[in-house]
Amino acid sequence: MEPLKEANAIKSEISRVIANTAYQTYEKRLLKEVKEHEVPHHVAVIMDGNRRFAKGFGLTPTEGHLKGKDKLEEVLDWCMELGVKVLTVYAFSTENFERDEGEVDSLMQMFEENFYRLGKDERVHRHGIKVRVLGQRDLLPEGVIKAIEFAENATADYSNFYYNLATAYGSRQEIIHAIKRIAQEVKDGNLDVEDIDERTFSNFLYTADLPDPDLILRTSGEERISNFLLWQLAYSELYFTDVYWPGFRKIDFLRAIRSYQLRQRRFGK
Repeated sequence: MEPLKEANAIKSEISRVIANTAYQTYEKRLLKEVKEHEVPHHVAVIMDGNRRFAKGFGLTPTEGHLKGKDKLEEVLDWCMELGVKVLTVYAFSTENFERDEGEVDSLMQMFEENFYRLGKDERVHRHGIKVRVLGQRDLLPEGVIKAIEFAENATADYSNFYYNLATAYGSRQEIIHAIKRIAQEVKDGNLDVEDIDERTFSNFLYTADLPDPDLILRTSGEERISNFLLWQLAYSELYFTDVYWPGFRKIDFLRAIRSYQLRQRRFGK
């Protein structure tokens, strides 16, 4: 190697080491700060940016989604480390069925494999993680439905941590579904119209036995809710970050939690 090139290579390596050390130091400090305050009980995440991340690195959309799946595994660990008890993620919306057929097929295959894996995952059983799917599962392929049932049945008795995956989910559809169920209960004489209130309505949603999200986090720079938990997020704190989901770092997650901790929640008061 020529002396100049060798010197530049050494400088580059030194810069990389310094940057990495600074990053790790900042992450540890931020983690310590966050742990000193109350963390949200329920975090909900709109995992956005897989395809744009893939495009930026010359990857296929499927490869981008696989990167996103791996990132979700990390975020699950981060939640448990901090003491967050409920994680709900927007995995696949009803609108996503309108995407390219090949992309949808590859996602369905990934879901099927992932749900079977979750049902067998040693970490899931060791930590007592209850896996649950929210959405119109009748829209999903039979193989995915069976995989979902396998994961849910395998973790049905757990209650240490709640891991909810909104799949084939749309909040407007969820609300309509709840209204129809309530109407049927009234028609059958099991429910009086005068008894219908917010609590009653919530009990007919997919999230019936879950607390509302304390924090809604969305990646990729988009600042919208995209038909996700519209009823449940009435008093949630919202946090948006420009980072694409596969590139979402622990520092980014800790910043979101810290932002939540610095806010004064008023619950509409």
